[in-house]
Amino acid sequence: MNHGIFEKNSIVMLVGILLVVSIGGLVQIAPLFWVESTIEKVKGMRPYTPLEQAGRDIYVREGCYNCHSQMIRTLRDEVERYGHYSLAAESMYDHPFQWGSKRTGPDLARVGGKYSDQWHAEHMINPRAVVPESIMPGYPWLAKNKLVTADILAKTKTLKTVGVPYTDDMIANVKADIAAQINPDSKAASDLVKRYPKAKVAKFDGQPGTDPTELDAMIAYLQILGQMVDFTTFDASGPNLR
Repeated sequence: MNHGIFEKNSIVMLVGILLVVSIGGLVQIAPLFWVESTIEKVKGMRPYTPLEQAGRDIYVREGCYNCHSQMIRTLRDEVERYGHYSLAAESMYDHPFQWGSKRTGPDLARVGGKYSDQWHAEHMINPRAVVPESIMPGYPWLAKNKLVTADILAKTKTLKTVGVPYTDDMIANVKADIAAQINPDSKAASDLVKRYPKAKVAKFDGQPGTDPTELDAMIAYLQILGQMVDFTTFDASGPNLR
């Protein structure tokens, strides 16, 4: 092929570059218009319970993401320290997602089930009570603040609008499910777990009373992180997809 015409004429070279880039772009972008999602769905993923979602909102409100990431990379040292690398599907219902690289504190993607509810409660109130070298600030007001539930129903409906698969049954039981998740002995608690598999039911903050606190919500959220997907079912070929 005679390259001279391109090498000696900048206009022809520019047109050629634009043509090649356009073809390459169409090949990569056009197929995306015919696929429902670029994220592979993984068995076990579900929307957050109303209490977990409220806890997540408090997590964002208090700026926890400024010091804690929720993204375990595929690097060996990260996998050995934190557990299985993060999957895109684990954040598919997060608005906003908590991926990032800022780690003043440890990554929290797999913190669920690692510590007891009591440990989390004491850690949130006074971190140095359980981790003497911690530089994390305390959040004692979470144990005192009653959870404001009035806006959670509206938040759930909004999340459904943007694609989170809350069912009509889930939305109809938002307020009941908030109360049920901190009342392990209730009939409503078993109904909650049917709607939200693997949801932990407990009086997370350890305090008496039937009204949920912000600390209940925060701990409920932390305890579900990394718990929805059963990574023991993964094999060398990858995750166990839907």
